[in-house]
Amino acid sequence: MKPLIFHCDCNNFFASCECLTNPALRDVPMAVAGDPENRVGIVVAKNQLAKLAGVRTTDTVWQARKKCPNIVFVTPRHRFYKEISDKVNAIYHEYTDYVEPASIDESYLDMTGAPEYYKLSERALADRLRARVKDEIGITISVGVSYNKIFAKMGSDYKKPDATTVITPENYKDILWPLPVSDLMFVGRATAALLGKKGITTIGELAQLPRAEAVALLGQSESSIWDYANGLDEGTVKPWGYRESAKSVSHGMTFKRNLVTEEEVRTGVSYLADRVASSLRFNGQKGAVVSVSIKSPELKLKQKQTALEHYTWLQHEIADVSMQLINDFWRIGEQAPIRAITIGISKLIMSGEETEQVSLLGDEESEKRKKQDKIESAIAALRRKTGSKAVTLGFGKNEDIGIK
Repeated sequence: MKPLIFHCDCNNFFASCECLTNPALRDVPMAVAGDPENRVGIVVAKNQLAKLAGVRTTDTVWQARKKCPNIVFVTPRHRFYKEISDKVNAIYHEYTDYVEPASIDESYLDMTGAPEYYKLSERALADRLRARVKDEIGITISVGVSYNKIFAKMGSDYKKPDATTVITPENYKDILWPLPVSDLMFVGRATAALLGKKGITTIGELAQLPRAEAVALLGQSESSIWDYANGLDEGTVKPWGYRESAKSVSHGMTFKRNLVTEEEVRTGVSYLADRVASSLRFNGQKGAVVSVSIKSPELKLKQKQTALEHYTWLQHEIADVSMQLINDFWRIGEQAPIRAITIGISKLIMSGEETEQVSLLGDEESEKRKKQDKIESAIAALRRKTGSKAVTLGFGKNEDIGIK
């Protein structure tokens, strides 16, 4: 049976969700944007009217207002968007066990055999999904239908909003090859510029190169885009609920104002270390490499990492190591303000697989870590019962910098 992949993309998703609870927003240019007071005033979604006025995703609030003076801004409600996303995916799941969310607003569906089962054409089946999401939830989706994931994704992008595009082995050259090469998935600006210098401006021109020439021009690591241009993609759709083991865990924060004191930095680091440790426990993982990155007000980035002699998921330990790293490469103070911090941990294994090197830690240090583990395990259990904000560990609130 020939493969059949759908790519379902919710149109203007965040903005569409906001219109569900405030229908008046459908009739005005509107955008979902971060809170300017917390210095994350970036447009993350906009409706069609704002789009027609030239507003783009990633515009700053002032850029968007300059393009469209009467634009209405709405603060993001990510938990609400997740609820709507779950409802949309639940509809998809009624038709196939192979539903792979690619992001909060788009999913791949393996629909192989579904047209025969439902006695509908591929297009009619996609149209049925569009109608159900529109009628039952109140938002629209665009659906790309094809025989591989790449072309399905490009199909959903081809015509919006609320449209179905079917790309087959017979018609893909007519539909996709005339498009700019930058429209091909995984072709970034640098690759598009490199191809442009060689006179390759469309997907078809790339596809018609001999593969050896494409490899010589792009390098072996980038040669897969030639395969995609020719419809050669063997990617599979993951089953519903599939979770791939994380290779690293990180959490970052842009603070409400710059951090300039040791106490402020310690508060921020402890808060982020707590989130990292909580994620590790949730996943049942421990890590052995701690990394810290710092962003200055000028958006310059500095980062450093260190390997531990053991695996850990302890908040206290991750925070201490992170502070040591920061003090190694950053002089905290008024002359070196900190805009954002990210803390991560990698080289992960499942809890219980580690073999602690007692000789390196020493018996006393090992006992301290075991006691701390008991404390943090008890706190994790309490949070599961009463909520994640029931107890904080190693830090207090500081609303001045954005930690509540």
